Amino acid sequence: MKKITLLFASLFLINSVIAQSHNSTQSHQGIVNDISIIKTLGEFENAYYTAGEDGFVIKWTNDGLGEHYQITEVGIKLIAVSPNGNDIAVYESDGGSVNKVSVWDWKTLTRKKQFKYNDSITSLEFSAKGTYLIIGTATVDGAVFIRTSNWTPIDKIKTNTSIVNYITTSDTEKTCVFYSPTGNLSYYNLGTGKLKSKFSIMQGLSQCVLYNKNIFFAGVRDDSIYLVNAFRGDSISKVSANKPIILSTPSDENLYYLENDGRGNYELKMLESIDTQKVSNPRIVKTMKGPRGAAEIISGVKNGNEILLTSKNGTLYKIDADPSITTSTMTAMTENTYSKIYDICASESDFYFLTQNAIFKSSYDTGVVDKLVSTNNQTNILQLSNDEVVLYSAYTKNPVILKNLTSGAEKQLFVPKNNIQSLNLSYYNNHKVLVELESNSYVNLYELDTGKYKEAYVGTGIQDALLTDYGLFIAKSASTNPKNPLIVMNTQTMETVPVSMNGNVVYGLSYSDNCLYGLNLVSNAEGNTTYVFSYNLETKQIKNILKFANEDAEAFTFVDDGKLFTNIGKNKIYCYNINTKKIFSYNRSASIPQKSVKKGNRVAILNYNGSISWCDDSSKEILADWYLTNDEQWYEF
Repeated sequence: MKKITLLFASLFLINSVIAQSHNSTQSHQGIVNDISIIKTLGEFENAYYTAGEDGFVIKWTNDGLGEHYQITEVGIKLIAVSPNGNDIAVYESDGGSVNKVSVWDWKTLTRKKQFKYNDSITSLEFSAKGTYLIIGTATVDGAVFIRTSNWTPIDKIKTNTSIVNYITTSDTEKTCVFYSPTGNLSYYNLGTGKLKSKFSIMQGLSQCVLYNKNIFFAGVRDDSIYLVNAFRGDSISKVSANKPIILSTPSDENLYYLENDGRGNYELKMLESIDTQKVSNPRIVKTMKGPRGAAEIISGVKNGNEILLTSKNGTLYKIDADPSITTSTMTAMTENTYSKIYDICASESDFYFLTQNAIFKSSYDTGVVDKLVSTNNQTNILQLSNDEVVLYSAYTKNPVILKNLTSGAEKQLFVPKNNIQSLNLSYYNNHKVLVELESNSYVNLYELDTGKYKEAYVGTGIQDALLTDYGLFIAKSASTNPKNPLIVMNTQTMETVPVSMNGNVVYGLSYSDNCLYGLNLVSNAEGNTTYVFSYNLETKQIKNILKFANEDAEAFTFVDDGKLFTNIGKNKIYCYNINTKKIFSYNRSASIPQKSVKKGNRVAILNYNGSISWCDDSSKEILADWYLTNDEQWYEF
């Protein structure tokens, strides 16, 4: 029997984060999904919040600088800003099972509340005075109202609204308006919760907006803009448009939109409101040359006379609505000045940094960037010696390469048959062995001194594998046979033995001083809990060291010199002294920490955006945040 001891320190693992944002003109690293104007007490400020697939929210002010902060490691699809200008709500989703709405205090960069949903979110908006946060869900129940005074759901509407993709309220918050893709434009009395009126209009509209004192309702479908009298539900006009992007907000009297021919030619057009039943023919306000292809404009918003535009690659553009008879060229207000670091590892004296096309050597103490060798788009690096590293690309079938850092010579070690899930360097009988996991099913071993490559274990639901002198440990889902989340294989006899421990899935393995460390997700009727555990391979004793009262299926553990590092909970990295049992968390940077390595007393933290945070192994303070610039120098925040 294995003895299980509970020594976890759940007090430390909370969601409040001491963090800092970064101010720069750096663009989003991917598609910008949503823009929200800061509107305080009915007045529009010259500021915006943008949110994108990189998980970042950026607050842009009129000086052209953006305040950057990463909220999640998955994409942000929608963002809404409270009329107080500070509270923001975001919809986080991986396009599958992750569907969360979280509310953040931008001044303190702390999360106030989080709501999880089984279905996707179709709309997100604060009411005009900020009394409610209204969430449209992809269910028959439709809209959910959250009272912002205490962030609790309330039963505000007496009937189901069904799926809605547009929500707005009157300035007095007495009326709420919903548009459903089924073609219903509905008005509800927020005092009684009852339906006031409903109109059947065009189905399947997107980019919807009420404007001109709520007289007109507009939306896009099939390269056409449809306009409706919102008071009566009467169709007013259908305007053909090439990839139209509606820019107007409820404060606009006329409808502004952008057209794109797909070849870098853009036209800013306007439909002038004539009366309650008429709009003018499209009028060209100005023509512009702009980005095309993978960088074309995909969304925008008009704020007074100013228009903010976003592109597929994350670049932002700012134009004005002043008429012009000459063709101008769009100028980006953001730039990509940093070279993303994809992976890091410790060398014998410093640290190695892997970018898309090179390996660099540097350290906090020297600050000198030494470019060692060029690479070929690999994303992961493992150190073998001071002269050699292993390069590979996770989630691909690309070859695993041995790279000499002095000569630049390469040797192909093996080619995966399936996508590489993980690769780690293990030591077995004083031999260096690469342990490779492919497609959560195949564990393979590659002996570096002999070049032997063999399949060691085949199963399903495998999360991680690590080779020690005590055997090959395989972390897996307990839902697959054998029904244990952790098993050990004798590599000589090929016999497997389950490790007696409760849990649904184990992952994130590491090893030091005859102890195995990892993460264990436990699900029961009370909810999900994630533990960091140790397993003494001599005494067979299991200890739960840290506890996170939620699910975190992608955290890591890393052990060096008697200290355990983990990013359980996603927003911080914790340092746990194995001998003294003391723990502290590092203050986080503008980006979420992804990995940490240690050399001596220096800790280098790789963040999701490719930056490096430098710390000591005995202090929670960040010494510096470094970005590698495109001209291969460090830029420090």
